[in-house]
Amino acid sequence: MNKECITALFQAAHIGHIKGAVLNLGAFRNQRVLCRQGVTLISLALFLFGILVADAHGRSVGEVKKAGVLRHLGIPYANFVTGAGDGMDVELIQRFAAHLGVKYEYVRTDWESIFGDLTGRSVTVKGTDAVIGDSVPVRGDIAANGITTLPWREQVVDFSIPTFPNQVWLMARGDSSVTPIKPTGDINKDIAAVRGVLASKSVLSKLGTCLDHSLYNIKETGAEVRMFTGGLNEMAPALLNKDADFSLLDVPDALVALGKWPGQLKVIGPLSPQQQMGVAFAKDSTELREAFNQFLRECIKDGSFMRLVHKYYPYVLDYYPDFFGKVELKK
Repeated sequence: MNKECITALFQAAHIGHIKGAVLNLGAFRNQRVLCRQGVTLISLALFLFGILVADAHGRSVGEVKKAGVLRHLGIPYANFVTGAGDGMDVELIQRFAAHLGVKYEYVRTDWESIFGDLTGRSVTVKGTDAVIGDSVPVRGDIAANGITTLPWREQVVDFSIPTFPNQVWLMARGDSSVTPIKPTGDINKDIAAVRGVLASKSVLSKLGTCLDHSLYNIKETGAEVRMFTGGLNEMAPALLNKDADFSLLDVPDALVALGKWPGQLKVIGPLSPQQQMGVAFAKDSTELREAFNQFLRECIKDGSFMRLVHKYYPYVLDYYPDFFGKVELKK
């Protein structure tokens, strides 16, 4: 097979990266390349295309059991995935793997790649919508590291029943002259009060996460938004380092930071209503998601789930005493 044939082969194999696309063999004809090994050429093209889209779907329970391993996509974040081999979500998914009778494998990813690694399609965010991009290799079966169920994320993945409460708070250094708001019992009034302190102040934000300023129209307050490029676990230290006057932080990270640096940080108040976190699955992993939901219900019923919560977030019930009693178990 000559060089021109191989070039045409790869070009054709790269066609059809959108979901449901079929290999466009017309690309070969357009190349006007004459190859005697026609059957071999087509077979190899299909083989290469298969490599590009291999495993570009969510696994079923049967496929996970056949593979003998459950691949857990995770990002070191708060106490969900500590980066030291443990964490609330690490232990939860380890137990789910054992429940399925397969090995557990942790696959580290990042916020830019996690949903592509799960679904086989790259994902970016434009405003409040997800933008689906090219095919990418599927690297995991399940994603769990305290993932907030934002609307744009629900466009590309399905979530388990809720696992943890969340909310975005405005955080300041302990020596800031800005004082925490007095809760009114009306979340909208509380948010308005917090937004009122932002004019002409700088605030750290992280794109593509629940700390993305655009989700809460922070610029409309007159604040100077400073984009943070490090990891979420590094935002509290950046605030202590005076990289900005304030930082957006969500509940899990804020609780960890308040415990780690007592007296050096304070919560000004909420910038969002209460949110929920869950475990993410590819949209065609319905069976695996349902199996996980049933497993989680059993963990909630036997008390093992709450033991995990107390182990990694002992103070969360001080802030959200009703969440775990009211969590919807029939989603």
